[in-house]
Amino acid sequence: MEKKTDISDCVNESLDQYFKDLDGEHPTNVYDMVIGMVEKPLISYIMGISKGNQSKAAEILGLNRNTLRKKLKQHKIDI
Repeated sequence: MEKKTDISDCVNESLDQYFKDLDGEHPTNVYDMVIGMVEKPLISYIMGISKGNQSKAAEILGLNRNTLRKKLKQHKIDI
């Protein structure tokens, strides 16, 4: 039986490819890049399943509603 891939496996594979693609160039700001790339689709997805309800989405994400609003604006996610 084949093991299911979890999110951390996907992140590791993507990082492997990212560093290969750098082809010897010095990486910078990798943390912010990864968080930004993951955070936007995560918030968009949760906003979708919560049908745009910010309070419900904030609860699912474990965020304060004001923090969620800030992140919606930061990532330019329309609700």
